[in-house]
Amino acid sequence: MTTRIYCPQSLNAERVVLDGNAFHHLVQVLRSKAGDEFIIFNGQGGEYTARIQSIQKKQALIEIGSFKAVDNESPLKIHLGQGISRGDRMDYAIQKAVELGVHEITPVITQFSQLKADEKQIAKKLLHWEGIIIAAAEQSGRCVIPTLHPPRPFAQWMAQPAEHKFICHPTAQAHHLKKETQSVRVAIGPEGGFHENEVQLAQTHQASVLSLGPRILRTETATVVALTLLQFCL
Repeated sequence: MTTRIYCPQSLNAERVVLDGNAFHHLVQVLRSKAGDEFIIFNGQGGEYTARIQSIQKKQALIEIGSFKAVDNESPLKIHLGQGISRGDRMDYAIQKAVELGVHEITPVITQFSQLKADEKQIAKKLLHWEGIIIAAAEQSGRCVIPTLHPPRPFAQWMAQPAEHKFICHPTAQAHHLKKETQSVRVAIGPEGGFHENEVQLAQTHQASVLSLGPRILRTETATVVALTLLQFCL
């Protein structure tokens, strides 16, 4: 599999200097050497062939080659409101959401969320999640980095306008999805799901309650199923 590296800077020059996280991933993690070729993209759409010209202690000089227009983005713009869960479950949900084409992610604070952190800890979590998003975009062939928003209370996130809104809940009745939909907001609960008060709140904001089947799914599984279901049906 061809190595892909995200570099958030202009790639219009013949040569660019690669440093920071991109350098660390390419040289220190993947052990790439001078002369090695790879794919580079900056999140603005499309990607470039590239070759390492030289490597120094903390940066590398990169030769930029030909541009290739690549559009692997989902035509359905999905804004995921992911109930904050503990440890690897949140990481997995975010990773798979990126692989499945989500456009925006907001970690949402619900009644059952396990979030007890100060501003410094939250900033650290966001940096960690941003790294997961970038790595998933590199791996999955995406040329656009999904937007990660700061954590917000569920009520605030659900109150924001959207073409269509969904909240996933196991007690929901069957719901017919409209195929002309172009953008949606979908809320996934943390461990323990959503409180009934939150489901009722979502409905007051014109959200449809969506069932993912007769079985109770883990939060990270529900994210994968919901995103797959919405894109398949819409």
